[in-house]
Amino acid sequence: MKILVTGAIGFIGYHVTQALIARGDHVVGLDNVNDYYDPKLKLARLESINKSQNASNFFFKKVDISDNAAVSSIFSENYFDAVINLAAQAGVRYSLENPHAYVDSNIVGFTNILEGCRAGKIKHLVYASSSSVYGMNTKQPFSVKDVVDFPISLYAATKKSNELMAHTYSHLFNIPTTGLRFFTVYGPFGRPDMAYFKFTKAILENKTIDVFNEGKMERDFTYIDDIVKGVIRTLDRIPKSQANRLSSVSPPYKIYNIGNNSPVSLERFIKAIENSCKKQAKKNFLPMQPGDVISTYADIDELSKDIGFNPSTSIEDGISNFVTWYRDWSNV
Repeated sequence: MKILVTGAIGFIGYHVTQALIARGDHVVGLDNVNDYYDPKLKLARLESINKSQNASNFFFKKVDISDNAAVSSIFSENYFDAVINLAAQAGVRYSLENPHAYVDSNIVGFTNILEGCRAGKIKHLVYASSSSVYGMNTKQPFSVKDVVDFPISLYAATKKSNELMAHTYSHLFNIPTTGLRFFTVYGPFGRPDMAYFKFTKAILENKTIDVFNEGKMERDFTYIDDIVKGVIRTLDRIPKSQANRLSSVSPPYKIYNIGNNSPVSLERFIKAIENSCKKQAKKNFLPMQPGDVISTYADIDELSKDIGFNPSTSIEDGISNFVTWYRDWSNV
């Protein structure tokens, strides 16, 4: 297939792109290479793709998806079988300080992608949603059947908006769309703003780590290799229109949780990093941050049933792989 991947040198986008070109797909990758975190890491991912065995299957273009003219040009100049939209302004805390960045990328940008899919008659759009849409839901594990009408961060609100927008385009224009609610993805070449990256760096440099909510938190950490398998299997399974219980036809639209289905305490998480670094962490305990949640826990039954998704990487193995990569990348 020929596939458009946005956010192609972001963390998840990089790994998905590598897997797609390795299996023989042709990928056009877009990324605006912004400075939300050090662009050197993004450029290192791009270099890694360009050095891979099937690099000739990859074409990169620096494009911000909020630029409607640029996105329209990409779609008009290429025929794509499918689109994987991973470009987004990420981070819960950053949205408290820079709300316009989220509207530009996650709302305006996503609209441009939907319009491109409409004009290009795309067979399937897979896009990134987030576990943050569950907000302060207390029923766990989080199910795609749960009500998610009460986001507690602007980031979460934009991701819920993406799901609503995708449903509208699926309904009006019969575009098959699938949203994936990612649960705390981690692994090599990961994002420096994520806790595991910050903690590893600080521990190896004998610096103190900030532990929010006194460490009383849980996350459904999901290793990147498991995520990539789930994304690509989802891409290959195009949702169909079906008759629903109201005797009408539902659009070709799906939402899935994609997580590890096994939440890990912050204590175990930090211990895994300490063991991999072979050093003890110095901890600074802090209160809960605005927009954060106590726990995430994915119900992945539907994704397991539909595509056979079965994450298998333990937090200890995943963190060990990350620390090995980090030591090599940072020359520690």
